[in-house]
Amino acid sequence: MPVLTRLIPSPVVVDIRPGALNDLAGVLADQRICSSTGKLAIAISGGSGAVLRKRLSPSLPGAEWFEVGGGTLDDAIKLADAMKKGRYDAVVGLGGGKIIDCAKFAAARVGLPLVAVATNLSHDGLCSPVATLDNDAGRGSYGVPNPIAVVIDLDVIREAPVRFVRSGIGDALSNISAIRDWELAARERGEDIDGLAAAMARQAGEAVLRHPGGVGDDGFLQVLAEGLVLTGIAMSVSGDSRPASGACHEINHAFDLLFPKRAASHGEQCGLGAAFAMHLRGAREEAAFMAEVLRRHGLPVLPEEIGFTVDEFVQVVEYAPQTRPGRYTILEHLNLNTDQIKDAYADYAKAIGS
Repeated sequence: MPVLTRLIPSPVVVDIRPGALNDLAGVLADQRICSSTGKLAIAISGGSGAVLRKRLSPSLPGAEWFEVGGGTLDDAIKLADAMKKGRYDAVVGLGGGKIIDCAKFAAARVGLPLVAVATNLSHDGLCSPVATLDNDAGRGSYGVPNPIAVVIDLDVIREAPVRFVRSGIGDALSNISAIRDWELAARERGEDIDGLAAAMARQAGEAVLRHPGGVGDDGFLQVLAEGLVLTGIAMSVSGDSRPASGACHEINHAFDLLFPKRAASHGEQCGLGAAFAMHLRGAREEAAFMAEVLRRHGLPVLPEEIGFTVDEFVQVVEYAPQTRPGRYTILEHLNLNTDQIKDAYADYAKAIGS
């Protein structure tokens, strides 16, 4: 009987532990990633990146360092153009989400493998096949190859502002709601579900949801980091963002588009959106538990906690389906009008103990 299988796009190396950065040179010397010449193009930020450059330069003598101005499409194109002037074996994105996304785009543009070295855990994009970059129209998502290696030093993660960890928690927990939206679309619209991608994303979210630790514990940070990496791989397996993006992310995008100067972090908005979406679908106990966990980690569960009025949140929820045309979630399914959203929010706030 034939054995059927499939190839899963995933990094060759995933190194998540305290002190991982100390062995970065060894990871980059791996013949599957980099040739023996050690010619690397390393993208860093102007702030924390300069400190890490000083620390790592002695062990990476063949590297050329590129300071990235921000997280825009123009920044990524400038980075790619600068890299075209040299001959490199690989690109290293060393920093937070904006730096890694710029490095992803630039590496794809010049045809080189990317090594993602994350200095914070703010969202699940560090291992995804997508680069999210600001452009003249707002913000765009660009398809790119997966990183060939991912390195996350938990000692470095603990040094970053705690808000970045909290943002990653909200993004990871939102997987649970996103998978429920995918299942809804399968029932109502016949949309295909990739079972492996759904399982990976759901379990990543559940592991974070049910872990008893906090933002300062290595055990919890390990689970969060692994969950964010698995979510990125789940998106590669499915070929789109479905495993991690449902009503929760539609609400997040609506915050960004309607209130670009007041929007909170990606993970804060996704976590709030996920808890509210779970309530909308009738999963009241699960929504309350998710809200309880979000609160325990210091994340918002009500719009007032990130500076928005109830009326503004109602406006966000009403606009949210327009952010992802063609995506079917609980928001499209219920198709609530303004008054119905107000009533649903009042019920939600009461249920979670506002």
